[in-house]
Amino acid sequence: MKGRHLVMMSLGSAIGTGLFLGSGKGIAAAGPSVLVAYVVAGLVVIAIMRMLGEMVAAHPDSGAFSVYTSRAMGPAAGFAMGWVWWVELAVVVAAEGTAAAQIFLAAWPIAPDWLLTLVFMVVLTVINLLGVDKFGEFEFWFALIKVAAVVGFLVVGVLLLCGVLPTPAPGLSNFLHHGGFMPNGWPGVATGLLIVIFAFGGIEIVAVAAAETENPRKHIGKAINTIIWRILIFYMGSVAIMVFALPWDDPKLASSPFVAVLSLARIPGADAVLTLIIVLAILSSLNANLYGDSRMLGSLAQRGMAPQFMMRKGRRNVPVAAVLSSVAFGYVCVVLTYIWGAKVLDLLLNIVGSTIIVTYLFTISSQIILRRRAERTGEKLPFKMWGYPYLSWLTLAVLIGIIGLGMTDPGVRAQILATFGLTLVLFLIGIARTRRLGEDPFRPSETPSSPDDSTDPADQQTVDHA
Repeated sequence: MKGRHLVMMSLGSAIGTGLFLGSGKGIAAAGPSVLVAYVVAGLVVIAIMRMLGEMVAAHPDSGAFSVYTSRAMGPAAGFAMGWVWWVELAVVVAAEGTAAAQIFLAAWPIAPDWLLTLVFMVVLTVINLLGVDKFGEFEFWFALIKVAAVVGFLVVGVLLLCGVLPTPAPGLSNFLHHGGFMPNGWPGVATGLLIVIFAFGGIEIVAVAAAETENPRKHIGKAINTIIWRILIFYMGSVAIMVFALPWDDPKLASSPFVAVLSLARIPGADAVLTLIIVLAILSSLNANLYGDSRMLGSLAQRGMAPQFMMRKGRRNVPVAAVLSSVAFGYVCVVLTYIWGAKVLDLLLNIVGSTIIVTYLFTISSQIILRRRAERTGEKLPFKMWGYPYLSWLTLAVLIGIIGLGMTDPGVRAQILATFGLTLVLFLIGIARTRRLGEDPFRPSETPSSPDDSTDPADQQTVDHA
C-alpha cells in the first residue's frame, strides 16, 4: 500500500456504525453530558494509538499487538492476544455483512436479506484476494466517501447553529432544559462512556496495515497523528452539533442522529443519502476488518501459532487460505440468516462483546514493558509516546476504571466476563502449546519476528540492526 492509503484508512477506519448510529445511543444514555464521555474515551484512545504507533514504527509487523505482546510478556500471552482479536474480527465481519444488508433492505427491499449478505461477502472477499494494492485503493475511496459525508454534516450543522439556514437556530435551551446537561446523572455518563469506548474499535487496524505499506516508519506517525485530529473533529464535532441541534430525548436522535439533524435543517433526500453512506461505511469497515483478520492469522501461522498453510501466499502476495478462513464464518451466517432471519445479527453483536478492551489492555501493558526495555538497551525509537511512563500508566488506570464501570451494568458485565474467560482459555492453550514445543511460555522474545516481505528494504536493515 501507498502512504496515502494508510493515512486515509486511519481517517476512515472507525467511521462506521459507531459514529452514524452508536452516537445516538450514547446521547440517549447520557444526554448532553455525552460530550464528557467522548472527551474521556477520545483521550484514552488517542493515548493508546500513540503507544501502538511507537511500537509499530520501531518494528512493523502484520501481527502488530500480538507480536508486541509476545515480545513483552511471552508467547502464551501473544497467542491469546492474536487469537482473541482474530475471533473478534471473524464475528465482526459476519455481523457487518448482515447489518449492511438489513439496513439497505429496510429502505429498498429488493431481495432477501441472506442473498444481499451473500453478495456483499463475495464482493469484499474478491477485493481482498486481488492484492494489497487493490485493497488499499478500494479502502481509500471507501474512506474518502465517509470522510466527505461527515465533513458535509459538520458544515450543515454549523450553518444550522449559526442561523444561516431557514430553520430557526437552536440556542442553549437543549442544554438547560429537558433535565439539564446531565439528565441521568453520573450513571448516565458512565453508560455513555462504555458505549463510546466500544465504538472506537477498528482504529487499531492501522497497526496491522502499516507492515504492508511503503516506508512504514515514515507513514505510521502521520497516520497516528491524523487519527488524533479526526477523533477530535469528526466524533466530538458531530456529537456536539447533535446535542445543540435537538433535545437529547428526541426519539429521532436516538435512532438515526445524522438523519434527524439533516431533517431539522430541511435537507431533502437526507434519509436515502444517509442510508447509502451508512451501508458504505459498514462495508468499508468489513473490508478493512477482513484484511486485518487475514493478516493476523498469517502472522500467527508464521510464528507457529496457527496451521502453517495459513501463511502461504498466492500470486498476488495474498495469504489466500487466511483470507478465506477469516471470512468463512460470514458465509456460515448467510445460511443462518436464511434459516432464522434478523435474529442472527442480534446474536452476533452480543458475541462480539468487549474484546476491544482486551486489545487495549495488552497494548498498553506491552508498550510500558517494551519502552522500558528499549531505554535500558539504548534502542532509538523513531516515534515515541508522550509523557512516558506517567501518561501510559494513567491511561491504563483510566481503562481499568472504565472496566470497573462496565461491571456495574449486568449486560456489559456478562460481555466483559465472557471475553476475559475466552482470553484465559486461549492463554492456557498457549501455555500448553509452547511447553509442548519445549519453549518457555512466559519468556519474552528479545527480537522482533520477521517482517513481511512487503517491508521496505531500508526498514528491514533497521529492524535487523535493532
